[in-house]
Amino acid sequence: MINEINPIVIELLHKRGIFDEDEVTEFLSEKPKKTYDPFLLLNLGAGVDLILSAARQGKKICIYGDYDADGITSISLMIQVLSHVTDRIDYYMPCRFNEGYGLNKAAIEAIHQSGAGMIITVDCGSVSYDEVEYAKAIGMDIVITDHHSITDKIPDCLVINPMQPDCMYPFKHLAGVGVAFKLAQGIQKKAGLPKSVLTDVLDLVAIGTIGDIMPLVDENRTMVKYGMKVLNRLQRKGMKSLVEVTCQNGAITSEHVAFIIVPHLNAVGRMFTAGVAVDLLISQDELKIKAAVNKLVESNKARKQVQEDTYQHCVEIVDKHLHKNSFLMVCSPDAHEGIAGIVAGKIKDKYHKPAIVITPSGELCKGTGRSLEKINLYELLCHFEGMFSKFGGHAGACGFLMKREDLRSLKHGLEEKMKQIIESDPTVFDKNYNIDITLQGKDITIELGELLEVLAPFGNQNNKPLLCIEEVQIKNPISMGEGGKHMRFTALCRDGHTIQCVLFNRASEYHELFHVGALVKMMGCLEVQHWNGNKRIQFFVEELLSM
Repeated sequence: MINEINPIVIELLHKRGIFDEDEVTEFLSEKPKKTYDPFLLLNLGAGVDLILSAARQGKKICIYGDYDADGITSISLMIQVLSHVTDRIDYYMPCRFNEGYGLNKAAIEAIHQSGAGMIITVDCGSVSYDEVEYAKAIGMDIVITDHHSITDKIPDCLVINPMQPDCMYPFKHLAGVGVAFKLAQGIQKKAGLPKSVLTDVLDLVAIGTIGDIMPLVDENRTMVKYGMKVLNRLQRKGMKSLVEVTCQNGAITSEHVAFIIVPHLNAVGRMFTAGVAVDLLISQDELKIKAAVNKLVESNKARKQVQEDTYQHCVEIVDKHLHKNSFLMVCSPDAHEGIAGIVAGKIKDKYHKPAIVITPSGELCKGTGRSLEKINLYELLCHFEGMFSKFGGHAGACGFLMKREDLRSLKHGLEEKMKQIIESDPTVFDKNYNIDITLQGKDITIELGELLEVLAPFGNQNNKPLLCIEEVQIKNPISMGEGGKHMRFTALCRDGHTIQCVLFNRASEYHELFHVGALVKMMGCLEVQHWNGNKRIQFFVEELLSM
């Protein structure tokens, strides 16, 4: 009953738009039930029939997917599930640097030459009309599974994508791995496979959904919640090895997935080849797993260094030449294109403006963008789609290929569009802190931290509760990390209670506030930390405002 639930939890649920008793029960349940019949997805039944027919005929099936965490987990999931109906299965992942995202004809030809008679795409393919026609022309069957927005001509084949017109699936925000899982559900049912075939891949669904920053609501919340339980069993040998090397002891949370596991999976695709990450997730060979873990860790270290160098270079460009612009389009010819998206996100966060990082890509140039909550980057760039030879993405993140000579026109056009956006909504650049609840120092306890965990898993559209404490004095600030980019301090609250706080990466932004005794308004999140059998509460600061 609602009246038995802590009032703070009820208030936080109300902030998330959850009022009805059944919705509250579902949201907090350890065994949520919100899920939908996979056959509601347009073409899924026909797709399952075609795939099982290919398996019965002994056709070699190739899974073709993207090189990010969503694509990596989608490929791994499909290989694992299809291995129960065929042993003639392979995968192909295009190289970020010389092939780019999505299907391409050279890859299709190579797959055909390898003896494959069917391609199943995961996390890509919805706008690959010409490539699909080529595959059909050389005698290949093809099934598209994807979740990206569709503005171009839909391929003339079986396309399984909740975002496509005429698809009546009730939840539109599945990740690529979520769509792959729904296909797997259809295969399991029609092939009469045990339910464990699906349970065993839910860890991959959780990783890919969190990694692609999909909303952790509705069916995604159900799948991720069960997936996190499977992940914590560490039954996947490769994931167990990666977690042992990269994570501290204790339960794996959605934050561990977002900030540790996913960056390591993505790093090999950014710096090397993402196939290593697939090998990690599907292999049973201990030596192969060890080599893959080492490659992921090595790639992530290299990624961090290259990312920081590129970020600092882009900051210099913005400060010197672009600081007055409302849309930050940063040309960085020496930037490693594998980390352009991360840098665009950091630029967006620092200046609180939409940002695109432009890098060379053969004879063309590649743009990778990130945007603010109030500015739909996909819709904005659609106005200039004629300039792009390749284009795709979401409201918050997009990528494209284009001719270098058109960059000036794109830059000018984006500034003009931004003027119109600002005129219609002058608050578009205002920071919205979305404070969940304001508390006193005495309220910040281990008990509260543990209580808030009932709202997990946290992520997009279900962020960790943002707490606010007013009239806080900063005491004993201690710099940490290279160049003092982190700060640890004690917060003395107006009710006399103290809180141990840490601020990561942005200490320089608050240099003036870190004078001992400064009075501030503090916003952030709580975490209960476990160490050697003990618990402690720590406040992770996200924003400090002078009072």
